[in-house]
Amino acid sequence: MRSKRLTVGQKKEIFRALVLMQDQGEVPVSDSKKRIMEQFHITENQLRQLSDEGIEKEWPPLDEEPVESPELVG
Repeated sequence: MRSKRLTVGQKKEIFRALVLMQDQGEVPVSDSKKRIMEQFHITENQLRQLSDEGIEKEWPPLDEEPVESPELVG
């Protein structure tokens, strides 16, 4: 499969979708990666590269403050 060029905005969108899907914990990590690759029509290599870049540069949602549950506060 020939990989397509992705803009920084597209990479961030894909990274965010991957992180959020994995944080939900409803599917195994390997399945979340497959779903993201299918949804955005990207290769495994592209996903690996943008994932590494997103972690290194702390793209959203990594740079966002965690939301605390009200029952855990106080």
